[in-house]
Amino acid sequence: MMKKMFKIGFLSLLASTMFFTNTSCTSDDDGGGGGTAAAGTITAKVNGSTVTTLNMVTFANQVGSMLSIQGNTGGTSSKAFVLNITSFDGVGTYDIGGGTGGLGLANASYTEISVNLSNPMASTTKVWQAPYTGGAKVGEIKISEATATGVKGTFQFSCKNSDDNSTKEVTQGSFNVNFQN
Repeated sequence: MMKKMFKIGFLSLLASTMFFTNTSCTSDDDGGGGGTAAAGTITAKVNGSTVTTLNMVTFANQVGSMLSIQGNTGGTSSKAFVLNITSFDGVGTYDIGGGTGGLGLANASYTEISVNLSNPMASTTKVWQAPYTGGAKVGEIKISEATATGVKGTFQFSCKNSDDNSTKEVTQGSFNVNFQN
């Protein structure tokens, strides 16, 4: 009988621990979860393909209320992200597009650079920007943690290249970036 009561007590404790673990670790509604980016990187899927920046060329800057997060993959075939929040005031969600004037509180870009080492003049740069049309919301940047040393969060956006009108979908984005010294 004692063994049976111990098992019931243990199972009750285990069930309550699992309940409280699952309910207390949810992300807040405003700033979201921190994402999965490794320290010092930005990572996202661009049209389904994963792009992760290098730690040595990924950083954040804040000047007044303007927060800029940027990084690239390096090399002769480089991919880069730039995320700007124009009215940064800490943890929260910042819309890309929408709002008054259609600009939202943030903007973003995705860039692909191809360097031709044998003929540098033949190198190409393509930039896709957001927001890009009609003032509609096309994405968001969520800051889940902001400290004196860096920021963490997630992002997603649709962007457009104004040269050829092509679009890209940037999904499952996250960043874990230190401020530049």
